[in-house]
Amino acid sequence: MKRSLLPLLLTTLVAPAIGAEPPTAYDQGMAALTAKDGTTAVTAFQACLAATPSDDACRWQLGWAYWVQNDWQDVVSAWEPLAQRTPSYETIARDLPSARAQLATQTAAQAARASAPATFPPGRSVIRLRAVGDMMLGTLFPDGALAPDDAAGTFDAVRSTLLDADITFGNLEGPLCDNPAPSDKCKPDAAPGSCYAFRSPTRYGTLYKAAGFDVVSTANNHAGDFGDACRIETEHTLDAEGIHWSGQPGTVAEWTVNGEKIGLIGFHTNMACNYLNDTAGAVALVQQLVARDDIVIVSFHGGAEGSKAQHVPVGKELFYGEDRGDLRIFTHAVVDAGADLVLGHGPHVIRGMELYKGRLIEYSMGNFATYGRFNLSGAQGIGEILEVGLAADGAFVGGRIIGTRQEGQGRPVLDPQNQAADLVRALTASDFATNGAKIAQDGTISAAN
Repeated sequence: MKRSLLPLLLTTLVAPAIGAEPPTAYDQGMAALTAKDGTTAVTAFQACLAATPSDDACRWQLGWAYWVQNDWQDVVSAWEPLAQRTPSYETIARDLPSARAQLATQTAAQAARASAPATFPPGRSVIRLRAVGDMMLGTLFPDGALAPDDAAGTFDAVRSTLLDADITFGNLEGPLCDNPAPSDKCKPDAAPGSCYAFRSPTRYGTLYKAAGFDVVSTANNHAGDFGDACRIETEHTLDAEGIHWSGQPGTVAEWTVNGEKIGLIGFHTNMACNYLNDTAGAVALVQQLVARDDIVIVSFHGGAEGSKAQHVPVGKELFYGEDRGDLRIFTHAVVDAGADLVLGHGPHVIRGMELYKGRLIEYSMGNFATYGRFNLSGAQGIGEILEVGLAADGAFVGGRIIGTRQEGQGRPVLDPQNQAADLVRALTASDFATNGAKIAQDGTISAAN
């Protein structure tokens, strides 16, 4: 009898009543997976298999426990016997090939690290920026997914790193809004997991400010989850905190740092935002900023999503039939128009980076701080703090990838293994053989191709 549910869809298990049978090793493992505690889950499911080696449910969930830890070799080792014995078991026909692909990427990343230089020297910069990908600290919808401490400790482990920059940037994935209006996106009777809409309390604006964020993009597929009223409330909240933003059509962020006039535009593949899929329009917006600012930064939310979306294809990307952009065309066009730095987010995984005409393009920085409602298993739990040094003319003079990962329901911590740097290095070598950025073993990035 199959006893399993995908761990990402589990609800919290209730402790047994007094006098009830103690939880089995399987139950303990499932509870650990619910809490996204891969280490405890592995121990429990190993004990389950030690007691009953033929228990397919324990073997299946042991693979998921390894998956949470990015231990792809052990995922494959756990599942291959099950696939041989029962090829139709659960979703193994889909998930085992995905695990094998992740193992191949991990193996390539380890090989690329071994052959990389130890470090690259920093260049002389007038602006030092640190940037992260998707952020959503908890949502009030549909029935609340807020942290017990009301998100107060979200950035504790990374705050000093975020503050150590002239400019700190992130993608604000969803509105900051107290308006109780229903979602424009999800029907009231939508099944759990079938529709995702985010609405964080406006009080969370102070948390972003305290963590050092100077500017955010509101150009993404969740900015309009609760309509124009919440979009406007978000903008007012950011303004009150002194956080610059760009998102709605025609909106740009402009301010001065270290005597340099900075301009930033956020794009997305939706016409409710500065529109990524209109290359001519994007070029025109960039040229307007170039005419009046010293350094111009482009942010974009584009590309397919999920663990299979780590590579940047040639041509347009589709996700559930939606045009998510021809990102190589877009990024090169905005650099040709005068953009000095291009920062990507949206796929929920890290992607490679290239140097094009002396300007850095990072195609995705992955998930950074995404509490409660995001899939953080495997590669989707790995993020980065990208440091970029820019000269007075906007040229890239060097940088660094500071690896992060998310613990529990979605709290960022620094990753001492810097898996992000290893992934970016391998993905860059695969996707950008000519223009790929060079990344040293310590995560530093060369200013030369």
